[in-house]
Amino acid sequence: MNKSVCIFLSIFAFFIISSCRVSRRAELRSRAYKIEGFAQGTSYQITYYTESAIISSSSINQLFSELDSSLSIYKPYSLINQFNNSANGLIMDDHLFKVVLRSMKIWKESEGVFDISILPIVEAWGFGAKKHSIEPSNTEIAKALSCSGSDKIRIEGKQLIKTIPCLKIDVNGIAQGYSVDVIAKHLESKGVQNYLIEIGGEIRVKGRKQPGNQLMRIGIEQPAEMRINEPIIQKVIELQGGAITTSGNYRKFIQNGSKKLSHLIDPKTGRPIENKMISVTVKTKDAMSADGYDNVLIGLGIEKSFDFLKKHRGLEAYFIYQDDHGVVRDTASAGFFK
Repeated sequence: MNKSVCIFLSIFAFFIISSCRVSRRAELRSRAYKIEGFAQGTSYQITYYTESAIISSSSINQLFSELDSSLSIYKPYSLINQFNNSANGLIMDDHLFKVVLRSMKIWKESEGVFDISILPIVEAWGFGAKKHSIEPSNTEIAKALSCSGSDKIRIEGKQLIKTIPCLKIDVNGIAQGYSVDVIAKHLESKGVQNYLIEIGGEIRVKGRKQPGNQLMRIGIEQPAEMRINEPIIQKVIELQGGAITTSGNYRKFIQNGSKKLSHLIDPKTGRPIENKMISVTVKTKDAMSADGYDNVLIGLGIEKSFDFLKKHRGLEAYFIYQDDHGVVRDTASAGFFK
């Protein structure tokens, strides 16, 4: 090796070592900064680790405002409501485009188990923007079903087209995960490399706690017997990166006599999902995917869920369910606790 190459490698090695030392010194000076609040009908918490506060609460509020203006069925002026009230469709912004595109992908993969076109059915059961607890008649369910189905949706460029005027979409089953990803992108654009973002239980993590360099720890709830009870922690996992979300049928329901009717609707029958699943927690690389797929798995049931997971690498899940004797049990895919 000639002398000039040796000098170059020495300088390069020195640069790497120096960079590592600077990075480690920065980590040692890092501390936790928190931004908390209420948005999208739930609470949120952002914890990030830097030497100084570089993320403002106003910038986070601005992001939530943009997201709601695009995706919220609870905002009359939102783009999604403009689509729902239109006869043929409209031009999407980037937020609606990304969410609808991913939703259509998951709809195809799940063979219709996940379907954003179920808003007419959701409204019929009283789980939409206008709440009620009256169980719809068979006629009302049939009418709602005739106005749903993602096969009646087309995407041409940024144009979202519906083939029947009464079709309406609801992206609540995936939008909160997408919101987590949007905030993560915002943090990373400011140079934040260690953070935990949580919106209504939908979580994304990158890096470690500083200055101690510990892994982030996430608790998974064991569902409470009654709505007034506080849930307890069933499992604790550690994450260095990725997203984790949970879908459950124990938080929102209609009480029909002695029977609880889940807010999770089967798009094919127009009725609440009835299977042995209690909750599904999904772990994957981004929160939008995790948020969408947790709905798929809770709709599939325990056996079909494992078949689905085999076909989707990078997707891991933890299940709480009832066995045939009504006993609450749990299980997980092979890679979930790794």
